[in-house]
Amino acid sequence: MSTTDSGVGRRSLRRLLTAGLSLVAAATAIVAVNAAPAQAATTAGIDISHYQGSINWSSVRSAGIEFAFIKATEGTSYKDPQFNTNYVNAYNAGVIRGAYHFARPAASSGAVQANYLASNGGAWSADGRTLPAALDIENNPSGAQCYGLSTTAMRNWIQDFLNTYRSRTGRYAVIYTTTNFWNTCTGNWTAPWANHPLWVARWSSTVGALPAGASVWSFWQYTATGRVSGISGDVDRNYWNGTRDRLVALANNT
Repeated sequence: MSTTDSGVGRRSLRRLLTAGLSLVAAATAIVAVNAAPAQAATTAGIDISHYQGSINWSSVRSAGIEFAFIKATEGTSYKDPQFNTNYVNAYNAGVIRGAYHFARPAASSGAVQANYLASNGGAWSADGRTLPAALDIENNPSGAQCYGLSTTAMRNWIQDFLNTYRSRTGRYAVIYTTTNFWNTCTGNWTAPWANHPLWVARWSSTVGALPAGASVWSFWQYTATGRVSGISGDVDRNYWNGTRDRLVALANNT
């Protein structure tokens, strides 16, 4: 995922902070950026922001990419400058799209940020190609890992965001996180996984241990250094844990 920090600093910091990656594993992932982890019935996807620049979405779709999470907002005042263009062009190319919000729990309540997302392109639409938006909740890129919040306060913040997004859209938001962040900063909280799809980040050839209480992953971000036709430079690569038909079912809320 991306923040408003510089691309170089952002990538370097996330490599240091992402849970479950040793230096050896990180090196392996970089060498094998185009090697797809062996999974049964998975569907290929990406997540992007303005850091990817201008994207040829027709080429992306022709390359076998079925879905994309697209950065919409961050905190309480930042909207990705390429969001509107990417969100429309992905849809028109036949890519199943979803918005994501980079959380800044120290900046405001969860409700404020969920409303900001929903009011700036992240609200769900019943068009067959729009996923419920994702809450990107991960290590603080510029301070204490858990944003200075206690585990109880973090749980309350996340629940506030999720409840507000559901109230605004009628959908359960996807949750993007790492196992280390979740277990550390929420105190092994298990409640959300009954309804909210898990999008787990682990840059490796295996998904590894899931956050506390999660029995299955829905999305898996397995590398930050993938390549896809239609995009210049590195891009995050992901899998949906199922067929495209099942992904369409999620988009349709069926």
